[in-house]
Amino acid sequence: MRRRKFIKLAAGAAATGAVWKPLEAQTKKKLEPFSPGIKVSLQISADATDEDLQFAQQLGVVYVNIPTGGNKATLENFIRLKQRVEAAQLKVWNIGNSNVHNMPEVTLNLPGRDQKIEEYKTFLGNLAKTGIFYTTYAHMGNGIWSSARETTRGGAPARAFDMEKNPKGNWVGKIFEGPLTHGRKYSQEELWENYTYFIKQVVPVAEELGMRIGIHPDDPPVPELGGVPRCIFGNFDGYLRALEIANSPNIGVCLCAGTWMEGGKLMGKDVFAAARAFAKMDRLWKIHFRNVSGPIPYFVETFVDNGYTDMLKLMKTLYEVDFRGAVIADHVPTMVGGPRTGWAYSIGYIKALLAAVSAEKG
Repeated sequence: MRRRKFIKLAAGAAATGAVWKPLEAQTKKKLEPFSPGIKVSLQISADATDEDLQFAQQLGVVYVNIPTGGNKATLENFIRLKQRVEAAQLKVWNIGNSNVHNMPEVTLNLPGRDQKIEEYKTFLGNLAKTGIFYTTYAHMGNGIWSSARETTRGGAPARAFDMEKNPKGNWVGKIFEGPLTHGRKYSQEELWENYTYFIKQVVPVAEELGMRIGIHPDDPPVPELGGVPRCIFGNFDGYLRALEIANSPNIGVCLCAGTWMEGGKLMGKDVFAAARAFAKMDRLWKIHFRNVSGPIPYFVETFVDNGYTDMLKLMKTLYEVDFRGAVIADHVPTMVGGPRTGWAYSIGYIKALLAAVSAEKG
């Protein structure tokens, strides 16, 4: 399908309100439909204690998301985690794996690329064996970029990004800095070729397993950082082209609302329009429900009710498009009282927004 035709189809779906599913018949294993309703989910550690699980129960969430990595990203551990969560009368929405998330080898075609792709495909298979059929993937070649931490409301420490204050990239302890993080400038064409090489190998595996892969936006979506363009998952048109190349109903979007807000007008659509468009393509499966102080070149990750975006409007948007995926709190500022305080505030606020919208629209 050529790009012009793809965009025309997407635009037509957005205009008519139709659910856009031109590729559904091609999938090898029919995707299991999500049950109705927005699912509020809490992020917990792979080393979550009994108290952490009790905390999730007390918050009234049904689902949890669990990041893993290193030697904890094994089939045996995935099974153990899922059984432990379910014993607490909770459900797992997804388990992450930092070993195959933001892989420079894949994004930039560095030595070890094919081994990393095989590792990713094995990870997908292990999730399926565990009974988990959604995962989030990110495609940044030099990590998540930040400047020194700042404070937001009430002096709460929070992540910040300021182009004037020497930001650096970071991923699982590796630092990316300097004008060229990998010794040279990369072209947009290279980035697209590398993505295509990766996704064309991943799609058949995802389709065979019935696995949904939601792709996270580049954080922050600055057009270029450290000599590496952020042209694929740094704006709406990039996402459209990437989904066209994937050409599969199994490849979709994890819409990090905060990251999308960071990009501002550079994204091509605001977060409300993006959510509507991706939902009408049947490609919207997970939302990172967070807020920031303003768009690049400078922002601070603030409380969900304290940024420049109307989060009630975003919840209304999700409700109106019949979003059935997971909504999670993310990058929560540190509050007085310990790490659980901020998470409790964010989840409580999200649940209150959902209750208000449900009452109004129901």
